Amino acid sequence: MGYINKIPLSRIGYDFIPKEFLPEGKDEYYLRFEQQKNKKDYRNLTEEEINILEMNGNESSNWQDVLVTDKFLPKQIKRNKFFGLVRIGDMEEVYLEYRDIRLPVGIYNSQVISCDLGDCVALHQVRYIAHFIVGNEVILLNVNEMETSSNAKFGNGILKEGDQDYSRIYLELCNENGGRSVLPFDGMQAADVYLWTRNRQDKELQQRFWDITNDGFSTTRGYYSEIGDRTVIKNSQIFKNVKIGSDAYIKGISKLKNLTINSTAEAYTQIGEGCELVNGIIGYGCRVFYGVKAVRFILSSYSQLKYGARLINSFLGDNSTISCCEVLNSLIFPAHEQHHNNSFLCASLIKGQSNMAAGATVGSNHNSRAADGEIIAGRGFWPGLCVSLKHNSRFASYTLIVKGDFLHELDVRIPFSLVSNDVANNQVVIVPGYWFMYNMYALMRNTNKFISRDKRCFKNQYFEYDILAPDTVNELFSSLQEIEEAVSRALSGGNALEWLNGKGAADMEITLLNTEFSKRKVILTKAREAHSLFRKLIRYYAACQVLEHIPADKLKETIHAFATEQVGREEFENIGSQLIPKTEVKQLLEDIKSKKLDSWSGIHQRYHAISARYLQDKTNHALASLVEITGVSASAWHKGFWMDILNEALETKEWICQEIFKTRSKDYENPFRMMVYENRAEMDEVVGRLEDNSFINLQASELEKFKKAVGEIKAVL
Repeated sequence: MGYINKIPLSRIGYDFIPKEFLPEGKDEYYLRFEQQKNKKDYRNLTEEEINILEMNGNESSNWQDVLVTDKFLPKQIKRNKFFGLVRIGDMEEVYLEYRDIRLPVGIYNSQVISCDLGDCVALHQVRYIAHFIVGNEVILLNVNEMETSSNAKFGNGILKEGDQDYSRIYLELCNENGGRSVLPFDGMQAADVYLWTRNRQDKELQQRFWDITNDGFSTTRGYYSEIGDRTVIKNSQIFKNVKIGSDAYIKGISKLKNLTINSTAEAYTQIGEGCELVNGIIGYGCRVFYGVKAVRFILSSYSQLKYGARLINSFLGDNSTISCCEVLNSLIFPAHEQHHNNSFLCASLIKGQSNMAAGATVGSNHNSRAADGEIIAGRGFWPGLCVSLKHNSRFASYTLIVKGDFLHELDVRIPFSLVSNDVANNQVVIVPGYWFMYNMYALMRNTNKFISRDKRCFKNQYFEYDILAPDTVNELFSSLQEIEEAVSRALSGGNALEWLNGKGAADMEITLLNTEFSKRKVILTKAREAHSLFRKLIRYYAACQVLEHIPADKLKETIHAFATEQVGREEFENIGSQLIPKTEVKQLLEDIKSKKLDSWSGIHQRYHAISARYLQDKTNHALASLVEITGVSASAWHKGFWMDILNEALETKEWICQEIFKTRSKDYENPFRMMVYENRAEMDEVVGRLEDNSFINLQASELEKFKKAVGEIKAVL
C-alpha cells in the first residue's frame, strides 16, 4: 500500500520533476515550455486583477505565478484554486458551443495546478487538473481528476530516468507466454508488429527492433499531458498521463490512463460512456463507446471498439470493428469484423478481412498443461457459428469453418475452402473453392466492402483487398499440387491428371494428409471441380491484371520486356495487409540489421517505396503465373493464345456476375425467408428489391467495362 506524505502547502504545484532528474542549469518547466509551442507574451497580474479574482472567490498560493496575456478577463474566472505556475491564454466575452453544450469562456469552479491553458478555453467543474497543456477553444466540463506523472510515457513501451524495468509496457501478442512480446509505440503499424513478432530466433534483428524503439524516445522526465485544440471532454472521471490530439470528443469515461489518443479535425476520435482504457495507443478517427475495457493495446486508425468489447494485450488493425467480444494476445490485420457478445479470440495472428461469428471460440481452450499456443489465419478467415478450434492451427486464405467443435489441431492449406466436422462419420470434410461454387455474392462483395471502409487519409501503404492476389494465387498453385498428390494416392499411383480431367469414376474417396492431428480421415470433396476452377481462376487473375494495368497500346512492348527478363513467379508475404515479395522482406530485414534503416520512420518509408512498386510487382506475378499455368513461355504468346485467354476471362467474368445474382436471389426465392412477410411487396419494402441491389448493379456495370477493355486489347493484337 502507498503512503501519504506531508509537504508544506506552499510547495503544491511545484517540484514536478524530482531534483535528481533535473539537468544542470534547467528548471522544472523547461520541457513544458518546449511542448507549449506558442510564442505568447505572458505577464503578471495587476493588483486590480488580483482583487477582482479574489472577490470572485478565487485563491492562489502565489498570484505571482499566475500569468496571463493582455487579453485577460478576470470577471470570467470564478471560484477556482490556482497552484504552481499557471499560464492563461487570450480570453474573449464569448461562449463555446458544441452540439447542445453552451459554456462561457473562462475558468469556473476548478482547481488548476501548474498548467498552460490555451486561448478561449472553457473549464467548468474540473475538480483537479495538474500538469496539463490545454489547447485553444477546449471545453472541459465536469471532470473529476486530471493528473500527470513526471515519468509519463503516454502508452509507449519505454522507460524514463529512474524507472524500474518491471514497469515497462509490453504487448504480449500471438502467444500467451509472452514469447512474441513487442514494445508498443505511437505510430506503430501492423507491419511493424508482424515483423517483430516473427523472426524470434534472430537475436540480432530482435535487438535492433528493441533499440530502434528505445532510441526513438527521450528518457528525460518532465513531459506534461496534452489536450489538443477544440477537444471536448465532459462528465468524466479520471485522466492520467494522456496525450490527446485536436478535435477529440470524450464523454462519460471512467478512466483513461497512460494513453496517446490521436485525433485531428479531418480524422477525429471519440470515446464514450463507461470506458476504461489503460496503457494504449489509439489511432486517428477511432470510435470507442459504451463500457469498453482495453489494457495494453493498440487500436489503429478508423477502428471501433463498442458495447463492452474487451481488448487486452492485442493489436487491432485499421478499419476494424470489435463489438461486445473479448480479444486477448492477438495480432489482427486491417479490415477485421467481430460482433456478438459471445465471440472470443485468443492468441491469434489474423491476417485481415476477417469476420468472427457468434459463439466462435478461437483459442484459449486450454488443451495442454502449458499456456495456449497459436492460431494463424490468412486473409478472409471466417469461423462460423459456435466454432471451437484447438491450438496450434493454421488456415489458408478465405477459409470458412462450419459450426462444430474441432478437437484436434488443423492445418488447412487450400484457400477458399469450407471445413466441416462430420461427427456422424468421425471425419473432417473439406470442400475446396466453396466460396466460388456456392456463395459468390458474399465472396466478391468483400472486395468492394473493404475498399469502401478504408477511411485512411494517406493510403501510402497499399492494402490488398482483391480476392485474387499474389498471396491467394500462390496458395492456388500449392493447392493444385496437393490435390493432384491426393488423387494420385487414391488411385494407388495412377494418372491423377487424367482422373481430374474426367476419366474414371467420380465417386472415389480422396483424403488429405497432415491436415488434422488425429487418426481420423480428412476427406477432400469436389476435387475435379476445384482443380479445374483453380486453374481457370489463375488464368483469369492474369488476364485481369493485364486489362487493368497494361494499356492496350503498350501490351506487346510490355510482354516483350517481360519475356526478355524471364521473371519467375515470386512468393509474397502478407505484412500487415501489405503484400511484399519475400525477397524484399528479406532485404528489408537485412537493412534493419545492418543499420541502413535506423528508425521506424525509415522503415515506414521503405514500406511506402515497396508499396509504390506493388502494382508492377503484381502484374509481373500475374504474367509469371500465366506462363506457369499454361506451360507456354511469354515469347510464344501469339495472337491466338491471347484471344483464348481473353475470351475465357470474359466468360469467367460473366459467370461470376451470374453467380453473384444467383446466390443473392436465393434469399428472395426461399419460402422460409418469405414467410415472415405478408407478401412480396412487403418483403421488398423491408429488405429492398433484388433489382435495386447496388452491388449487383455495380457488377453489371463492371462487366460492361470489362468487355470494353477486352475489346481494346483484341484490337491491337
